[in-house]
Amino acid sequence: MTHALLTHARGLVPELTEAAPRHETARRVDPELSARLGREGYFRMLVPASRGGLEVTPDVYVRALETLAEGDAATAWCVMTGATTGLLAAYLPDEGAARLLRDPHVALAGVFAPMGRATPVEGGYRVRGRWPFCSGGENAAWRTGGALVMGEAGPRKTASGAPEVRSMFFSAEDSTLVDTWNVAGLSGTGSHDLVVDDVFVPECLTAVLSEDKPAQGATAPLPPFAVLALGVGAVALGVARAALDACTAQARAPRRGGASRASDSHVQIELARAEAELRAARAFVLQAIAEVREHDTISLRDRALLRMAASHAVRSATSVVDVAHALGGGAAIYRDNPLQRHSRDAHTITQHIMVAPGASKLAGRAWLGLEGDFSML
Repeated sequence: MTHALLTHARGLVPELTEAAPRHETARRVDPELSARLGREGYFRMLVPASRGGLEVTPDVYVRALETLAEGDAATAWCVMTGATTGLLAAYLPDEGAARLLRDPHVALAGVFAPMGRATPVEGGYRVRGRWPFCSGGENAAWRTGGALVMGEAGPRKTASGAPEVRSMFFSAEDSTLVDTWNVAGLSGTGSHDLVVDDVFVPECLTAVLSEDKPAQGATAPLPPFAVLALGVGAVALGVARAALDACTAQARAPRRGGASRASDSHVQIELARAEAELRAARAFVLQAIAEVREHDTISLRDRALLRMAASHAVRSATSVVDVAHALGGGAAIYRDNPLQRHSRDAHTITQHIMVAPGASKLAGRAWLGLEGDFSML
């Protein structure tokens, strides 16, 4: 039976398709739409049911993002980053999770990267930092940033000997967004820089993802970075689906004084190949998720498989979008042609650290059984 969230996402696609150009121009997702998404539970997709979340399975998470991205990549991206921020609620102490999710419809945003510095004080930490890429931050009541915990002799170490990196939650009132988001693609995500300056964060609103054990939940066995990478791949797949559909519709449209481009054998061959490539990439993602979920524990090889699937999805989706854009001909260069936006969005997604070439190298080392730092796999 289809999950209710997937049915809802499918119903949103026409609205999101219409809203996408407005979001791109405004450089943010409409606040009212974001609030509605919160009420439907999109930002709590990955929160355990025991903490008020929907606790969807990883395949539902991927398919929901993919569907939203068919309408608007920016909306899907903000849902993805908000949902993965919500996943951190599984790692917080009970008190912190309850405080974070006191409003069950709250929108969340944040950055995992340890761009901040945290000084231990009684009851918590004093935090300073600046984090780029805080997607959806303008609509979020709570924001998070990763911070190195600093001791007297430098970064504090975890039990494993690694520097202690804590995810810190702070309210919108205690943080600032600096307008930096002037970009080619995913413009509607409003991924401005997030800044905090000597803000107190109580211990209960912090977590060390590499050390703390998550509360029981459907996605809990999957490492947070695997979930993030799968989300990036899912959005790319949705963008490619939209681009292929737009290209197909435009190719079928009659042209003045001649047959439609659909009658061109080159168009037929290229579209058929692109369709096969997209479906194969999507199948790999869903198959990898299903395979890993059969295991009682997630091995390093499992994590490598998930990263390979996510990275492959982004590469394949971008290749498909390039085909669709090329087949669009001269019409595809105009800003009012959706193929133009799909191309910019797809190529921006390729720059995300979870699916950049370095991520494939990390997955390859793990797959081959070589040593390495796999904390971000």
